[in-house]
Amino acid sequence: MASNASARIEGDTLHLAGVLDRAAVTALWPQLARVPGTLRQLDLQLLERVDSAGLAVLGELAARLRAHGPVQVLGAPAGLDELRAAYRLSPSLDFNATAAGS
Repeated sequence: MASNASARIEGDTLHLAGVLDRAAVTALWPQLARVPGTLRQLDLQLLERVDSAGLAVLGELAARLRAHGPVQVLGAPAGLDELRAAYRLSPSLDFNATAAGS
């Protein structure tokens, strides 16, 4: 099944749109792997839905960007809040030490 997801960089923001599922991650990974660490925002406002593969790539991107400073995640597509809670991730897609310790 073809992916309808897209990614583009504008200023210090990576904008993602469409459905970020396993097919999309496979198609977008070559582009996302080259995202510069200087970005400060992940804009998810145009994402319709995220599955666990999408969350994994978002977490990887956020971790790579956090290595260079704080990261802001904008938007919460369908599935994101539930997956973040299941994997105990903070709103910035970092491991939430408080939730993990409780």
